[in-house]
Amino acid sequence: MSNRAALISVILAGAALVAHGVFAQGPPTPPASTQHGTTSHDATPHGTRSHDATHDAIHRQHLAAMTAPGESGQAAFAAIAEVVRLLDADPRTDWSKVDVERLRQHLIDMNDVVLGSTVKQAPVPGGLAMEITGAGRTAEAIRAMVIPHAAELDRLPAYAAKAEPLSGGVRLTVTAKNANDATAVARIRGLGFAGLLTEGAHHGPHHLAMARGEKPGHHHGR
Repeated sequence: MSNRAALISVILAGAALVAHGVFAQGPPTPPASTQHGTTSHDATPHGTRSHDATHDAIHRQHLAAMTAPGESGQAAFAAIAEVVRLLDADPRTDWSKVDVERLRQHLIDMNDVVLGSTVKQAPVPGGLAMEITGAGRTAEAIRAMVIPHAAELDRLPAYAAKAEPLSGGVRLTVTAKNANDATAVARIRGLGFAGLLTEGAHHGPHHLAMARGEKPGHHHGR
């Protein structure tokens, strides 16, 4: 055999061995992510599904809460609703004495005094003098509220207060019990009538007492 023929025989034999090895190995194994017809893009971890369900539940609760407005839309209505809830929650409530209408009338008086009255204010030594006047029902409401409120203010440690009836209303004078306390004097003048009307922690209990049908006592209002 010539050298050329021998070389060709060696090449053919090597090719046959390589081909035999390839076919013996069989087809390549597909990646784990593509087995059973599922690709990596289709796989959804269990934790992700749980998170989505929780998020959807919270979203539904939020939407449900938004469908029920929390604001009553009117201050007097809100005050009455609050008192009614307190009466319902108290097992001692005597419904034969409850008078929510009385509270409503008082809230009307408050509205007349706060929004319907005319107020003239002037500094006096140590504080402020205020003339609060109105006509008709407003004048009656002023007397019913401001005179008792002056007594409430006078009980507070910071104030000396007095109320004097005048035509169409009341003259209210409030001074600092410590006339040398410049901050206290400035605060009285800064609050003015409207601010001083809010002083004291008796308003809420007073409203509840009215609705219960209790006697006014030291509370202001009719």
